[in-house]
Amino acid sequence: MRDETGPPSGTPARPYEGPLERVDDCTWRIPKSYRPGMHVDGLIFADERLLPQLRSDRAPEQVANVAFLPGIQRASLAMPDIHWGYGFCIGGVCATDPKAGGVVSPGGVGYDINCGVRLVRTDLALDEVRPQLVPLVNQLLRDVPVGVGQGGPYVFTPAELRRLMAEGVPFLRDRGLATADDVACAEAEGRIADAEPGLVSDRAIARGADQCGTVGAGNHFIEVQVVDRVEDARAAAAFGLRAGQICVLIHSGSRGLGYQVCDDALRTLRDAPAKYGIALPDRQLACAPVESPEGRHYLGAMRAAANYAFCNRQLLMWQVREVFARIFGRSWESLGMTLLYDVAHNMAKLERHDVEGVAKEVCVHRKGATRAFPAGHPDVPARYRAIGQPVIIPGDMGRASWVLLGGPRSLERSWGTTCHGAGRCMSRTAATRAARGRSIRHELELGGVVARCRSREGLAEEQPAAYKDVDVVVDVVHRAGLSTKVARLKPLGVIKG
Repeated sequence: MRDETGPPSGTPARPYEGPLERVDDCTWRIPKSYRPGMHVDGLIFADERLLPQLRSDRAPEQVANVAFLPGIQRASLAMPDIHWGYGFCIGGVCATDPKAGGVVSPGGVGYDINCGVRLVRTDLALDEVRPQLVPLVNQLLRDVPVGVGQGGPYVFTPAELRRLMAEGVPFLRDRGLATADDVACAEAEGRIADAEPGLVSDRAIARGADQCGTVGAGNHFIEVQVVDRVEDARAAAAFGLRAGQICVLIHSGSRGLGYQVCDDALRTLRDAPAKYGIALPDRQLACAPVESPEGRHYLGAMRAAANYAFCNRQLLMWQVREVFARIFGRSWESLGMTLLYDVAHNMAKLERHDVEGVAKEVCVHRKGATRAFPAGHPDVPARYRAIGQPVIIPGDMGRASWVLLGGPRSLERSWGTTCHGAGRCMSRTAATRAARGRSIRHELELGGVVARCRSREGLAEEQPAAYKDVDVVVDVVHRAGLSTKVARLKPLGVIKG
């Protein structure tokens, strides 16, 4: 059964047997000569430690498939957290040129439009939180809605929901549910321009009516963390991070509304490739030219769902602040609970990039991948522009997460993009099977992590062994110059659906 994060993530049985040519210590090429119809090479960022996992499923084949898309520029890319997905692999990135017949593909965004993360700083230290950790995590589970189909305390009428999807987080600011600082510290200030809520179906509106401000299920979570160590003192200071500091990481997306927008689009675009004479190696890559009526329709609805997702994470943060205030007996403002940054994972955006010395507007697909703009880029918030964009990379419940900095080579190598997490190395089915006879909750407690979940299956599916080592994944993007290490954060307590 599908959950609201997308189709099942079962790994295809056959390994990838195609070519992988070494480019450098952390880049591998699938040459466009591999299959007739590839317009560009495939490039995968990985090192020798990740090669066995890279070859164990068919995700590299999906990198080759994406190279067939009309108008694709430079290469079909994949990040080191690559694994099998719908159409595109998770970790897949490409840019298409609308002026050259470039297309937009919902498979390059995913079912959970603008799934993403936001990191909240606090002024609390580890010794202040540890005695209250169990009550804190229990209260988070009681007060914050988690789980499949769960509604929350914020219910919007269809008219209100359409305004929310048009205006994004500023809609909540005007209602006292966000601060000006919250708006300033979100990607695109929590609002993607040119959203068209009128293109979102009534079914999607109905599904989203009471889900804004809810975590959902799958790999979504709220996690209390401590800054384990600082790798870049200058960047950490600019981000307001220090060793021993308590932070909260929130991971969720557009819930049932975004899922429905994607489902609607895939039905609408089913016949578009034939209409526009586009030959595809996989029907899951259904697409349409960016400048076609079908392409504009999808982008307008996708942007509306993306704004919903920004608002979802904002309302989750608002509830987390209220729980902390209740447990520690002080206002969230006095606890220093400020937003460091909010980044999107699943998005298609029109951005200006240099392509062989020519500035072009291209449609950048980031599927399970995170924007990582370097210092000086005009889309980086003013307070961080001199140092670069914060990048937030969640790991698994038992090991670590990372804060990175937009890298010096990201624009030239990856359209200003980096990885989005550790990346699964085990399907949910396989993880559940591997957990039989074990208590994942108890294992996490032995490692110092308080975990709470609405279902036993949720912890089994998301056990640490189901993921690659995030330290290895982050090391690859650091060495590749896509994003650089700032601080490592260790989990203390987590709630999941």
